[in-house]
Amino acid sequence: MEARNVYMDNNATTPIHPEVKKVLVDNLDLFGNPSSMHEFGRRARVEVEKSREIVSSFIGAGPEEIVFTGGGSESNNAVLKFVSCADATCTMCPASRNGIVTTKIEHPSVMNTTEVIGRSRVNVTYVGVDSTGKLDIEELEDSISENTALVSVMMANNEIGTIQDIKTISRIAHERGALMHTDAVQALGKIPIDVRDLDVDFMSFSGHKIYGPKGIGGLYVKKGSPFCVFIHGGHQEEGRRAGTLNTLGIIGFGKALELASKEISEERERLLTLKGMLLDGIRERIPDIYVNGHPEDCLPGTLNVSFRGAEGESILLYLDLEGIAVSTGSACATGSLDPSHVIIATGLGAELAHGSIRFSMGRENTEEDVLYILEKLPPIISRIREMSTVYSGGSP
Repeated sequence: MEARNVYMDNNATTPIHPEVKKVLVDNLDLFGNPSSMHEFGRRARVEVEKSREIVSSFIGAGPEEIVFTGGGSESNNAVLKFVSCADATCTMCPASRNGIVTTKIEHPSVMNTTEVIGRSRVNVTYVGVDSTGKLDIEELEDSISENTALVSVMMANNEIGTIQDIKTISRIAHERGALMHTDAVQALGKIPIDVRDLDVDFMSFSGHKIYGPKGIGGLYVKKGSPFCVFIHGGHQEEGRRAGTLNTLGIIGFGKALELASKEISEERERLLTLKGMLLDGIRERIPDIYVNGHPEDCLPGTLNVSFRGAEGESILLYLDLEGIAVSTGSACATGSLDPSHVIIATGLGAELAHGSIRFSMGRENTEEDVLYILEKLPPIISRIREMSTVYSGGSP
């Protein structure tokens, strides 16, 4: 097959949708500050509020419950850190409780934040998962105490794609008097989301995972939920997040979700077909593999495979030489020599965890892309295994 460029790292970031790009260009001259009262500001404000309506409607929320942020990591930090608020005069913090319950497979923006605040007055508990990445519900129930202020569980995992039962988890959290937060960065635009049905208090999301611009995200804050200001300095976002609004980013984010609302069902089926085609092809051509993640409750475009006897970074670099972009895990963990904390948490050994590759498909991927990968990947795995001093074949 003729050489081609194949991008299968859409969980890290996505290309901007052509229609999003057009709306960004069309609004480049909309420079007014949305907080200003003059006409230039009012024009910008109108477009910001249009996008707020689109975002809120997409997840079943009210416009007043949406706070625009700089991205998913900021949104996660904003929720997690209010539990550690040291301001004695703050009336918005759950002062009587200082515990957080989360999982062992969260995004680094949750894992690293809870590690930091856990060194102060916050009590953090990490709940385990089963071999498919599903949360251990019994362990969750045992972990939530009278001191638990917040339960934070990601809706869909960024590395293995496993989707959690957020509705059940929310019910358990609320029955014990805790607030519920979910990181829905990977889920938004890929699976249906209704915050009323899920009954969450907070939800984080991001624009660049759904073919929108980078540097824009959002946080759903359920009306009446306590919320401590994370960024001080101004009155923007009803006093909940200071800083001049990213007008173009917000407009692009709104447009991306508007398009997602029209494409989500059809795109889900298309991606499931491509994923099945890729997985079947890998199984037919390459022995000694292990598929990570839940076989059914999984993001439609995410496929994570471990190759025994082949180191993930080597696979990634060889594929890159063939024009194929994949990942060994979270883009936010690039540079770490440690195996994926997500895959280790599922009980897989370090060797297979080191040999994991994430293929994350998106709207621009085609069957030809899959066929190209299936042509290039098997000889790469064979070459790496031949050079290995420890691989001797066998079953994972």
